[in-house]
Amino acid sequence: MSVSAPVLIRMHERDNVAVVGNLGGLPAGTVLPGGVVLRDKLPQAHKVALVDLAAGAEVLRYGVAIGRANRDIAAGSWVHERLLDMPAARPLTGLPMASAAAPAAAPLEGHSFEGFVNADGSVGTRNLLAITTTVQCVAGVLDIAVERIRRELLPRYPHVDGVVGLEHSYGCGVAIDAPDALIPIRTLRHISQNPNFGGEVMVLSLGCEKLQPERLLPPGSIAIGGHVRLQDEQHVGFGSMIDAVMATAEQHLQRLEQRRRQTVPASALVVGVQCGGSDAFSGVTANPAVGFCTDLLVRAGASVMFSETTEVRDAIDQLTARAASPAVAQRLVDEMAWYDAYLARGGADRSANTTPGNKAGGLSNIVEKAMGSIVKSGSAPIVGVIAPGDRLVARGLNYAATPASDFICGTLQLAAGMNLHVFTTGRGTPYGLAACPVLKVATHSELARRWHDLMDIDAGPIADGTATIEEVGWAMFHRLLAVASGQRTWAEQHRLHNALVLFNPAPVT
Repeated sequence: MSVSAPVLIRMHERDNVAVVGNLGGLPAGTVLPGGVVLRDKLPQAHKVALVDLAAGAEVLRYGVAIGRANRDIAAGSWVHERLLDMPAARPLTGLPMASAAAPAAAPLEGHSFEGFVNADGSVGTRNLLAITTTVQCVAGVLDIAVERIRRELLPRYPHVDGVVGLEHSYGCGVAIDAPDALIPIRTLRHISQNPNFGGEVMVLSLGCEKLQPERLLPPGSIAIGGHVRLQDEQHVGFGSMIDAVMATAEQHLQRLEQRRRQTVPASALVVGVQCGGSDAFSGVTANPAVGFCTDLLVRAGASVMFSETTEVRDAIDQLTARAASPAVAQRLVDEMAWYDAYLARGGADRSANTTPGNKAGGLSNIVEKAMGSIVKSGSAPIVGVIAPGDRLVARGLNYAATPASDFICGTLQLAAGMNLHVFTTGRGTPYGLAACPVLKVATHSELARRWHDLMDIDAGPIADGTATIEEVGWAMFHRLLAVASGQRTWAEQHRLHNALVLFNPAPVT
């Protein structure tokens, strides 16, 4: 976009700041629409004051006060985090409870994908052999075994998409019976039951750990020769351990090889949505497109999870109002209150969330970030709330309570039953998951151009008006069905994935 045609993006008619949409930003002296003259050189995605703002005045974006000016700010000035005092968190009392739940939208029929149907009725988008571990001590053995399985066994099983080692940081130092210690245990248990693993549960343990397989997994789930314990006397030397893992894996691969994709309705999708490396365009382009796609998925009968507690905390009144019932609204409040207390115990608060990269991308504070984050949830009623490590129960739009950490959030969404993931980014991140396809969405076209073989969808055209939110949302919906049917994302093609990271608020002894 040329400098002669400045682009300002205003999210609500009440907003007294706007975001610069021009690639490369705008120089000082630029005359903006409406006649205001830009006083500072402004980077792309950063905010400009549209009117004079007196010290103490509310700065409005998304129609919401994202802060108060801590000094006089003249119209045309760059409005950044150093000029704003962040408002206090919204109290968790006196909230609207299920007061504005939207009526159910018309069903979206006739959409399907090719998936792997499991015995429990869940559907996988991939056919993966997963090896669950009980303790970090076995991680090195697991890594070597997985590489050998990938190299030596998988070529003989062409209908198996891959092998995933569920490595994690859990160890015996954890106070396993302490309050909240159940969270990482149930997270591991439920990840082992993810639909993409076909109901096959293979376990690698050490033998002396606190978290024994019988405590980790439901009774009978590893009955079919699926457990290798390294301390068993039969293992003489390292090679014997690897051979045992290989032999056990082959039993599982033989069963997984028999599975075939079959046509299933789009309602079998369980989609997790998340953002990371966010910028001010996240809430302008990519996240609104995801929100539109979320509504399409819910209308098609699918389930969608949005998350990241600190990144929705400042919009709690909007969420409780959209709850499908007062009970669901109260569950939202309970999860926010639990997290407030968790942060307070650690001597932190929600303001610790915003990163240097977020601020460099135009986000002044967590309030502004939250307003752009919640739009991923679309407009459907919130039908359920999933505690950390628990599984999704209610079909439709759910709030999965997770920290905002990309890797912890992804891990907890996998535990909830996610079989497909959407991840938006403005600053850029190579984030991926081995257990689930991740569709990456760029918030602006420059990132999509530079990272052309990492970003799956470019939402940037929304900013310059060459595409609408609805058009990108529909394209995303159809792309998700294609990926669910086996089309590989860029992260899959490069075999890019991050480690599972457990959320463990319990003490370590």
